[in-house]
Amino acid sequence: MKFDKITMTSVAFAMALPGVALAQEAIDVAWVHSNAAAQSEQRVKAGFQEWLNEQNLGWDVSYLDSSGSGEATASNLQDAAARGVDAIIITMSDLRASRAAIDAAVEAGVPIFSVDSGYVDGVMVDITTNNWAMSADVSPYLLDEIGGEGNIVFLRMAEHHGTRKRGDVMAQVLNEYGGVNVLTEHNIDYTAFFEDTTSSMQDYVARFGEDIDAVWAPWDEPAQAAINVMKAAGLTDVKVIGIDGHPQAIAEVCDPDSMMIATVSQPFEEMGAQIGEWIQDIVVEDKARDEVIPSDIVYMDAPLVTKQNCKDFM
Repeated sequence: MKFDKITMTSVAFAMALPGVALAQEAIDVAWVHSNAAAQSEQRVKAGFQEWLNEQNLGWDVSYLDSSGSGEATASNLQDAAARGVDAIIITMSDLRASRAAIDAAVEAGVPIFSVDSGYVDGVMVDITTNNWAMSADVSPYLLDEIGGEGNIVFLRMAEHHGTRKRGDVMAQVLNEYGGVNVLTEHNIDYTAFFEDTTSSMQDYVARFGEDIDAVWAPWDEPAQAAINVMKAAGLTDVKVIGIDGHPQAIAEVCDPDSMMIATVSQPFEEMGAQIGEWIQDIVVEDKARDEVIPSDIVYMDAPLVTKQNCKDFM
């Protein structure tokens, strides 16, 4: 378990009414990462920290990295609840594996706010994007771009609710494309996703070579790993898609010579800021949960990014 702590400077502010002053309340927040190496989690964290700075809030935030392990995620949740923090944020996890830890947090009166982790009873809210819709946008786009026929490598990752849903939609879309052949399907090891994708693609390139027409990847970093391997092997005509819309992926899509033809732009920074607002409203200002959160799952927009519109997202 990796643990670091960031303490932000607390400041007092004076209200406009004469003689009335109110100090911002400092609270303890525990942030449980599923895998802090994932850029998506870093972007959510950056958005949250920027919001804290803009609001001049003196919250003590501790970060715990579960390194892609469901067991470590549950342990970190239990640790945070046992420490009696005021709120827990959890990002990109499979909360089904943390039922006992969530129950312990609820019993301790510690609210849990999750980001792209799949809603389960006991958490206040899960803020995410519609993973079925994102895949429904990008999956047919990829298959149409290869003319509805050819050979693809299908990379999946079933351990996270979002990537699992994306892969399930792609599998359904493939039923309508009889001319597309799946050369191989691989479930990425999330504990070392970039390395696992790299080694797997090296194997596929050696086995299938120029028979590969396209690669479907469940998010941007495996897509980039696949591109790296194929470029090194001299394969340059393969079409690749990802999902997340990280800056590097947007740049790849905008490069006319890149094999990356599309991604989907997720508003991770906005998710982090929104979680901060909800914690301020519910934990600090003691507003009722239903007063500030519209539903158990809150979906944010995530548009398709292609070579035609990519400059709009840079």
